[in-house]
Amino acid sequence: MSRETLEYHWGKHHRTYVENLNKQVVGTDLEGLSLEDIIIVTYNKGDILPAFNNAAQAWNHDFFWESMKPGGGGKPSGDLLDLIERDFGSFERFIEEFKSAAATQFGSGWAWLAYKANRLDVENAVNPWPSEKDKKLVIVKSPNAVNPLVWDYFNQRPDYISVFMEKLVSWETVNTRLEKAKARAAEREMEEERRRKEEEEGKPTNEEDDDDDLEMYVDNDNDDSEAE
Repeated sequence: MSRETLEYHWGKHHRTYVENLNKQVVGTDLEGLSLEDIIIVTYNKGDILPAFNNAAQAWNHDFFWESMKPGGGGKPSGDLLDLIERDFGSFERFIEEFKSAAATQFGSGWAWLAYKANRLDVENAVNPWPSEKDKKLVIVKSPNAVNPLVWDYFNQRPDYISVFMEKLVSWETVNTRLEKAKARAAEREMEEERRRKEEEEGKPTNEEDDDDDLEMYVDNDNDDSEAE
């Protein structure tokens, strides 16, 4: 990534999201909340509030910068590599599918390697108990964002994607996020099992807990974050 791209995209583009968000939250109930909590509150179970876009874009870019390191790329190891090979057939096949997803994303957007824990985002739906086969890595795409390295490659998206995957991605960061996602999925399973047992035994469940059962999860590298 060139200095010009970094200075422009981080110092101007990314910074604009942060400054606009600060203007939106000052003097409101959102002021003083963490970025993750602002995203959760303003997502509002799909009824999006005004500050959501700037908050989500600021978080997306934080996530992106933290996903890179000097001399990155190569091949992951450990449980991350095992899951990639299990769910995609091979690391090489994963790279092909990831590059294809990123290259075919309409307009500007994001391609994600996500950990799926078989949860249904449907109100009042009963989530089936996930098996180990349900807990897998998947590739998903999301729209409406501008990705930094495109500037260096004159909008030659495939070249940009190759450079990111071969020279910049930090697999250590990806592996850390995977472990956190797995731990939080396990915590949710335990909580759901506790509630099921209480319902079977006729015990009242905590109404406030139900209100806090979030439909959207974000993740960062802060140990005190409770969001996924």
